[in-house]
Amino acid sequence: MTIAVVIPAYNEAATIAEIVRRTRRRIEWVIVVDDGSGDDTAAQAGAAGAVVLRQPDNQGKGASLWRGMRHAVEQGAEAIITLDADGQHRPEDVPKLLEAHRRWPSRLIIAARLERREAAPRLRRFANGMADFWVSWAAGCPIPDTQSGFRLYPAAFLRRASGPQGGRRGFAFESALLIQASRQGCYPAAVAIETIYPAQGRPSHYRPWRDTLWIVDLVAWSLLKRGLYPLGLLRSLRLLPLPAPGGEVMMKQ
Repeated sequence: MTIAVVIPAYNEAATIAEIVRRTRRRIEWVIVVDDGSGDDTAAQAGAAGAVVLRQPDNQGKGASLWRGMRHAVEQGAEAIITLDADGQHRPEDVPKLLEAHRRWPSRLIIAARLERREAAPRLRRFANGMADFWVSWAAGCPIPDTQSGFRLYPAAFLRRASGPQGGRRGFAFESALLIQASRQGCYPAAVAIETIYPAQGRPSHYRPWRDTLWIVDLVAWSLLKRGLYPLGLLRSLRLLPLPAPGGEVMMKQ
């Protein structure tokens, strides 16, 4: 099976080379999408062995992800793994996603930060919890850690998916993909990984209030179009079962 890893990167020169090298020990094909960085992110990634795609200016995480995903699918990837460039995701956890993909090849797989969640800043835990509630409601199924960017996407799903819409080219795009997958009956599965927030890491590009509000806006429109989708709320709260065979999946390691 041909697997590609897509890493969106914006001013990540301090960490990108190490992340690329560690990732290539598991998956050789690594694509870094440089989102208009003002530093030498692109040069560092290329020197570490990544295929580098460069955005002409800073367009947001969603736009970078979509460009890398489309490139990988066009070049024959059968599944695409995404992870962040700042060290919050351990490339050593890639085998967990691959094992889950072997079990459920049609599902989107989330590496959910469920171990040592206390390591996350309190504001981030609150913002992520809010996003989990709203996105799960719109998706019509319970989804752990909807804001984890460490995922595996089947290429077959990405061929049917819609790209970033309007101003939703940032973090909201990843939430939109979860909703799209669920509405196609490809309910996301999850594997548990450790919560990592490097003590000396750069400030996250995720802005809890602004980006959470973008996600709520996305979800609000989605729910309004479906008459608030009360069935989805009940399923997201596990008060009703999912209609698809297998339903909710959480793989224990």
